[in-house]
Amino acid sequence: MVGLTGLSALASQAAWAVNDLKGGPAVNQINLQTPVTKIAQEQMWLHNMMLVLCLVIFIAVFGVMFYSIFKHRKSKGAVSANFHESVKVEIAWTIVPFIIVILMALPATKVVVAMKDTTNADITIKATGYQWKWGYDYVKGEGAGIGFVSTLDASHRAMSDSGNPGEVDDYLLKVDNPLVVPVGRKIRIITTADDVIHAWSVPSFGVKQDAIPGFVRDTWFKAEQTGDFYGQCAELCGKEHAYMPIHVKVLEPKAYSAWVADEQKKIAAKADDPNKEWKLDELIARGEKVYTANCAVCHRPDGKGAGPIKPLDGSAIVLSDKHSDQLEVLLRGRNAMPAWTQLSDTELAAVATFTKNSWSNKTGQVVQPAEVVAERAK
Repeated sequence: MVGLTGLSALASQAAWAVNDLKGGPAVNQINLQTPVTKIAQEQMWLHNMMLVLCLVIFIAVFGVMFYSIFKHRKSKGAVSANFHESVKVEIAWTIVPFIIVILMALPATKVVVAMKDTTNADITIKATGYQWKWGYDYVKGEGAGIGFVSTLDASHRAMSDSGNPGEVDDYLLKVDNPLVVPVGRKIRIITTADDVIHAWSVPSFGVKQDAIPGFVRDTWFKAEQTGDFYGQCAELCGKEHAYMPIHVKVLEPKAYSAWVADEQKKIAAKADDPNKEWKLDELIARGEKVYTANCAVCHRPDGKGAGPIKPLDGSAIVLSDKHSDQLEVLLRGRNAMPAWTQLSDTELAAVATFTKNSWSNKTGQVVQPAEVVAERAK
C-alpha cells in the first residue's frame, strides 16, 4: 500500500512539474485548446452546444425511462396498457428527432462551409509532409519565394532518446524553423506529401487537413492574436510520427515584413555561383551547418543512423569517389530518404563533402557545386 501511495505522489508531482503551454496543450487538459481564430471559436461553440443538447436528450430519455420503471412497477399493482399503432407516438418520434437533427445540422453546416472557403487569401503557403518533417513554400503574397524545412529540434530528439526528457513545457513541439505568418491576415495552407499520408493540424486555429501524396488539398486560418501556436502531424505516418511537430509563429505585420526581408537576404546569400571552385575546409564548414539543420535528426550527429536509417559513417556510397551516386540520393531520395531539391547546389555540395570527410570518413574528396548542377540536370 505504501508503494502505491508513493508512486501516486510521484506521478502527481511529475504531472504538475510541467506548465501549460500557451498556444499548445495544457496540463490535465479536458477541453479544446483556447481558440485564436473565428473558425476555432465557432468549433468550440458548436462542440459545447452539441454537448448540452446530447446531455438534455440523455436526461430526458433516461428520466422518462427510470420514472416509468419506478412509477409503474409491479409491486405497486401497475397494469401495463395495451395499445397498438398510436398515431400520436408515431408523430412524436418522427418530428422530435427531425427537429433535433435540424438544430444540429444548421450551425454545423455553416461552420463546415466556412472552413472550406479558402478564397481571397492574403498569403498562400504549401505545406509538404515528409517522414518526418514539414516543408514550407510561400507560394503567393508577401514572402513568395521563401522556402524551408521545419524539423524537430535536435535537443528534443536527444531528450527523447535518453528516456528522461525532464521538465520541458514544449516537449517534442520545438522546431528549428517555425512557420511564420502575420496576424489578422487570411493564410491559405495547401497540403500534400512526399511519401505517406500526413495531416497538418493546429488545434488553436481549428485547422486539420490531410496531406496526401499525389493530391493537393487546402485549408485556411486567420489568427487574431500574436504568439506561438503548436500542433502535430495528426495522421499516423510511421515510427517517428511523434517527432513531427508544427510550430506557427504569428507576428505583427511590421515584424512579419522584417522577417520576410531577412529571409530574402538569406536566399540571395545562398544563391552562390555554381561555377565557383570551393576549398575543402570551406565546404566542410558550410556542410556541417546544413547537416545539423537537415540531416542530423535522422542520421544522428555522429552519422551512425538508427533503425532503418542507414549510417553515413562508413557508408559505401559516401566513401565512393563516384560522386554522382551520393548526389542522386540527395536529389531524388531513396526509401525513407526524401529528395532535398529545395537545398541549393552549393548546400548539397557542401553537405556531401562534409559527410565524405567526417567521423571515420577521411576521404579528402571535394564535391563542387558544378557536379550538383550536372546531376540535377539529368
